[in-house]
Amino acid sequence: MAKEVKNKKESNRHFFKDFKAELKKVIWPTPKQVANNTTAVITIVLITAIIVFVLDLAFEKLNTHGIDRLKSIVSTDETNNIGNSISNEITNNTIVNNEVDTNIVQ
Repeated sequence: MAKEVKNKKESNRHFFKDFKAELKKVIWPTPKQVANNTTAVITIVLITAIIVFVLDLAFEKLNTHGIDRLKSIVSTDETNNIGNSISNEITNNTIVNNEVDTNIVQ
């Protein structure tokens, strides 16, 4: 058990030693590079947000206009159907009345 604890401590030391060595190899950006990159990211995010906002408004208007158009078409069709039904009923009633009048006259 003592060997396991000793090996564990050595592996931890080895890990942190390697970790420190790898961090020394990292090329860290200068403050100017960080500022430029941050500005670029924020600009791209804002442009993307504006594009999405404009597209959202456009699709909402198209959707609303499309729904209103469909409603007007449906209501026009319903009105025409009701008008045709009424015309057909009047025509049928007129024909029936004419037949009745013709039978009465004979």
